[in-house]
This record gives sequence, C-alpha cells and structure tokens, in this order.
Amino acid sequence: MQEDDNQLNNEADVEKVTDAFTRLNLEEIEAWLVEKGFPKYRGKQLVQWLYEKRVGHWDEMNNVPKELKQALIASFSLFTAKLVNTVKSEDGTIKVLMEWPDGRLTETVIIPSKKRITVCLSSQVGCPVKCTFCASGLKGLERSLTSGEIVEQLLLAQRAIGVDERVSNIVMMGMGEPLANYNNVLKAIHTMNAKWGFEIGARHITVSTVGLPDRIRSLAHEPMQLTLAVSLHAGDEDIRKKIIPWANKFTIEEIFEAIDYFYEVTHREVTLEYILLDGVNTSEQSAHKLANWAKNSRCNVNLINYNEVDDMPFKRCSEDKVELFISLLKKRGVNANYRRSRGRDVDAACGQLKRRFIQLKSNEN
Repeated sequence: MQEDDNQLNNEADVEKVTDAFTRLNLEEIEAWLVEKGFPKYRGKQLVQWLYEKRVGHWDEMNNVPKELKQALIASFSLFTAKLVNTVKSEDGTIKVLMEWPDGRLTETVIIPSKKRITVCLSSQVGCPVKCTFCASGLKGLERSLTSGEIVEQLLLAQRAIGVDERVSNIVMMGMGEPLANYNNVLKAIHTMNAKWGFEIGARHITVSTVGLPDRIRSLAHEPMQLTLAVSLHAGDEDIRKKIIPWANKFTIEEIFEAIDYFYEVTHREVTLEYILLDGVNTSEQSAHKLANWAKNSRCNVNLINYNEVDDMPFKRCSEDKVELFISLLKKRGVNANYRRSRGRDVDAACGQLKRRFIQLKSNEN
C-alpha cells in the first residue's frame, strides 16, 4: 500500500510561528552571517555558546560583538517556548509542559538513571495516529513542530538538568508521529548528532513510529546509524486495528517488510514497543503471535505496562501477568525486556500532563 502524502506528510501543516535561531544548522548560520556582512567564523562561536555553554540569552555571548547581537535580536528568537509547568517524580523523572507562541502545548520528559540521561521529545502538537489508549491524540493533530522547536525542547531540557550533566540519549517518542514530520525531525536529529551541536551519538538516538513503511525505508538510507523502534502493541491484525486506528492504513506484514529492509540496509536490529493492556493484548495467543513476528525478523521487544489515563477503559497488568508474558516470549527465543514505568506520580504517560493542565484551566474559567 502506497503512503498518501496528503494524509501522512503533516510537514505541510507546520506553521511558522516565529523565526527561531534553532531551526538553522551551522552551514545556514554561516551563510546568514556572510549575507549580513559578518565573518563566517562567528558561526562556530554562536553554536558553541548555544549548544555547549547552554546560554539563555544573546547578551550572555560575551565574545560576540554588539553589532552582531543587535542583528541577531532583530532577526531571530533564541528561545520561543514558555515553560508552563515542570513536575518531578519521586523516581527523578522530570516532565516539562511547554507553550509555543501560538498557544499550543507540548510535553518533554527527562529520564535520569545511573548510567544515562534520556530525554523524550515530541515531534507534533497532538497526534494523528489516535491510539485509543493514549492521551496525546485525543483531539487529533493540531500541527507539526518545526525542526527549531524540536531542538529547543532539548536545549531547555539540557538547561533544566544543569551544566554539570549531559543528555546522553534521545527518544523521539513523545507527542506525535515522528515519521509523519520526517524532514523536520531529521533536521533536528542532525543538530543533535553534529559535533557543533549536541554531539549525541546516532546510536543513542531512537526514532519511534507506529509504522509508516515508506518512511522506514527512507530512514534506512539516512547517513546516521539511528535506532528504530516500532510501536506494534499487537501481533494480531484485528486487535491492532481496534487500538491503533492508523493500523487500517498498513498491514502488519507491510510494516515488517519495511523493518526487514531497514535491517538489510543498516544491519541494525529494530525494537518492537509493546504496551501491555490488561485483557486486550496480553493473552498467551497474543504472546505467541508477537513472538512469531519478532523471531521472523531481527527484532527485540520492549514491554511497557500501561500508564492508566483517566476516562479511558484500559488497565495495567498485574506484575504476575507481566512476568508470564515475558516468559512466554523468552521460551520462544525472543529477546524481551520489561521497561518499568517511570514518573507515574506525575502523569508520565504521553499527553497526560497537557490534558490535566487544560482541564484545570477550563475549571478555573
């Protein structure tokens, strides 16, 4: 089945809400400098101040001449988002709600552990996929984020953790479908990976998708060894269509043909994300169907117990059920890992913080 760009390529919906400096890569910054009559070498100074030294204002760039600062202020916003709410879980997870100049809201999650600091970034405001268990897509897609807005989320996360700490891993797994905003997501990822940018290794950057076959094939040819995660959530076609409306666009078989292509080109194993919804996709038969897909392709499985959302009918599994499901996969030779929920006490599931904030604002009015 061929992907319909009018339905899936939501990059056309990106609204230019401001001219953000973060949308520019080093080459584009240098070109702007030359056009404005400034030396090209100033570009490396600017990106060093922004990405290495993590400044929050043009005035903090103390080796940049006044005339250049004035030109930058007249042309760009350094930061465009307003931090609306920041909540910290007992387990250290930090969730940040950001408001963009057009009033739209997105979430970013900072997940620290002993060995790494992972940041989960959004790619869109809302989500077109509308998974029935997820708060992100309840109102559908509002718009896609620009590359600059995606980069800005990471900058604000870096500033939140302090100058002595460094983000080590990125997951494009927040609000939105990253591969439906392909060009903006990839441009932002290049900034994350670049030596002049965040210098985060490509293998530490995960792109998560519900499964857009043509875009998965395109991703295989990107000049970076990115990690691909596919949100499968069911190995049975009928169950998947019930919980993921977009599953009607592509069959599981079509998605796995693209996964196999990705592996053939990159030699990178793909991770299957699987949210356990008690009584929906947690039966022994569900485990065997998932195992069949994972074994026939070079895939690992990440199991996640459901983070319950108010007014949604789905429930978490008991730990005994989780362990049984894992054991069934492992008996079939599947490399299965259980990713324990983080930040449940601060509405960590995607879209929950935004939803609760909007509800509170509505009650105030």
